[in-house]
Order: sequence, then structure tokens, then C-alpha cells
Amino acid sequence: MGCCRGFLQIVSFSLQKYTLILKWFAEFDFIFAQQKRPMSLFLFWLFFGIGILIQAIYLLVIFGKTAFYSGNTPQSTSRNEEGVTVVICAHNEFGNLKTLIPKLFEQDYPIFDVMIVNDRSSDRTKRLLEKMMESFPKLRSVTIKYTPPHCTAKKYALTLGIKVAKHDVMLLTDADCLPETNQWIRKMTAPVRNQGKTFAVGFSGYEHKPGFLNNWIQFETLLTALYYISFGLWKKPFMGIGRNLCYRKDFFMNAKAFKGLWHIEGGDDDLFLNQYASGQNTAIVLDPEATTISKPKETRKEYLIQKKRHLHVGKYYRGSDKRKIGLYSFSHALFWIGGIALLIYLGLAQSWEQFSIVFGIILLRSILLTVIFKAAEKKIQGTKPPKNIWMLDFLYLGYFWILGTISHQAKDIQWK
Repeated sequence: MGCCRGFLQIVSFSLQKYTLILKWFAEFDFIFAQQKRPMSLFLFWLFFGIGILIQAIYLLVIFGKTAFYSGNTPQSTSRNEEGVTVVICAHNEFGNLKTLIPKLFEQDYPIFDVMIVNDRSSDRTKRLLEKMMESFPKLRSVTIKYTPPHCTAKKYALTLGIKVAKHDVMLLTDADCLPETNQWIRKMTAPVRNQGKTFAVGFSGYEHKPGFLNNWIQFETLLTALYYISFGLWKKPFMGIGRNLCYRKDFFMNAKAFKGLWHIEGGDDDLFLNQYASGQNTAIVLDPEATTISKPKETRKEYLIQKKRHLHVGKYYRGSDKRKIGLYSFSHALFWIGGIALLIYLGLAQSWEQFSIVFGIILLRSILLTVIFKAAEKKIQGTKPPKNIWMLDFLYLGYFWILGTISHQAKDIQWK
């Protein structure tokens, strides 16, 4: 990891000096003029070269940590099976809870209960919970009738749920999620119970459905997972997702976890981890038996609202963690912009030898990207990867920069 960290520091330093380098090369513009090669061609090659270099490091070294991960997460010999409370915040989730609650009580774990935080629901959620508590004695609920003006709804609901939780080990998911297996509680809480970890970070995917939108959701979800799982495996964790996250109640309460975050809509999971997670206190649970599956958005409007909220939170990350994502996206843009510009320029100039080199590099990266994604999907979830990864990767160029900019400036972010 020291080598990888050193490389990232060098690259970050180089990018800061990028403008000075361009000015230095501009002083030697007469060389290109004498050779009848415009400065723009040099810049295209420079962009393309920097992009492919950083992309190779991310794909092979950083994301490769997940894709080529061997063995299971190390387990302690301890068989501590202390109690676990599964915490779920629900706002008008009658239909989802009706399916989820019986599924949770199929878990193969001896001591656990389920806490449903009924957050201002106007549907039949309260009546459903009352009825189900008769059938499931380990089901508990707390009802929230209003949210204080200084708090955001999800954080307030989650805090109340954790505060009244019976056990110290908290396992979080959402109302529209389902555990993939009956080993979910056991596998996800093991690092906290048996290894003394503060956080255990897991993966939550989405149901596979036909259509381009769902294929895109699968791609974007897997890419996001490659970020936080890979850096977590490199002992540099910076985020997790509330659909599959474990930590201790005592730590949450003692740290006053949402202090300074109450005004931010979202971030009850990733911003919390961003503040407190470290290589020593956080474990990544990379096991298909420890995953959850969620219902994907089925319209572009719903999806964009969801992603705008997720991307908006990113601007509150620590600077070093912003660079972990930003450096990949920046090099991704340099690679595609430089590569396409070179293909157009060299094609018009009929410089077919150089054209073939650029095209070959783009093709080689597309193959490498597909291999990494396929291997990572198998390790993380044990299912098939998205279709046409190379095409989705190209479209990600516009998605990140356009939607990311809009989300960064957004003022109308809401949970529900």
C-alpha cells in the first residue's frame, strides 16, 4: 500500500504543477512549428498519456485489489455470538416491510432483534408493524411523528432507532433491501463481534431487470463499490453504504456521530464513515453471502433524484478522499478526450500507423476494464456483470461531470 500511496502523492503533486509544465513546453513551440506539428497535437498526446497511466494504476493496482482478491475476510477463532439489532428506517414502506420482515427472521443467527423506525408514515405501516409484532416477538418499532427543524429526517430517525436498540452491535439496511442469504447477519457482523472492529462495510446491489437504465445502475453501483471496497482493502477506507453497514451502538453514541452533519441531507452512512473510519478500525466484508439486494429505480427521474442526493454528499468528504475519486475521474476524462481527439486528428491527417497505436491502446484498456469488472462482480456479488461495459464507461464521462456539477450546486436535496 505504501507504494500505491506514494504514487498517488506523486501524481497529485504533478497535477498541481500541470500548468507550469505546459508553459515550459510552450516555450519550445518552435520545435513543433519547424516539424509542422501544431502544439495541439502534443497536448492531445500529453492528455492521453497522463490519462492512460493513471487509469492503469487504478485498474490494475487499486481496483485489482478487489478483482483479484483471494480468500475470505480473515475470521477470528473466537465464536462470540453476542446480540445484534438490525435497524431499518422506513417512511411509507408498507409494501416493502411486508416482504422484508419475515425474510429477516429467517436469518441463521441465535441472538438478534429487528428495530423498525416508522418515520412519519402516512400509509398502513404502523398497523402492519403492530400486527407483525404479534407474530415476531423479536420485532420492535418506534414511531416518529415529526422531525425537529434543526435535523434532517433520516439522521434523526436513525439516531432514535439506535438510541433505543436492545443490543450493542448495529446492522443497518433499508426497507427496500433483502438479504441475499440467511448468513447475512453472521457474516456482516463478524468483524465487529470477533475482531474488535468499529465498522464492517458490506455491498448492496440492485435487482437485475431488462432495459438500459437497469444496466446503467448495475454499472454505476459496481464502479462505486470498486472505489470504497478497494480502498478499504488497501486500509484507506473512506465511505460505506447504509444499505449494508455494521457498527457498535456505544461508538455511535459516544462519538455523537452526526455532530456537524445534521444540516446535510444524506450522509448518514458515507459521511459518518468518512469522519471516523480508518485502516485499523474498519473491515471490508467481501462475501456474496453477506450482501443485500435492493429494488432499483425504474424511471430516469427517480434515478436522477436519488443520484443527485448521493453525489451532493460527496462535496463534504475530506480533501484526500475527494482526490481518490477525483483523480480517477480526471484521468478518465483525459484518456477519452485525448484519445478521441487523437483519433480524429490522425485520421484526418491519414497517419494510420499512429492512429492504429491510439486505437489499440483504447481497445486494450476496454478489454482490461471488462476483465476487472467481471472479476470484481464475481468476488463481490457472485453474479454476472453489466452488459457493454466499455460503452457504459464512455457514457460515464458525461454522467460524472454533468450530474456531479449539478448535484454539487443543488439546494433541493431530500430523503423522503
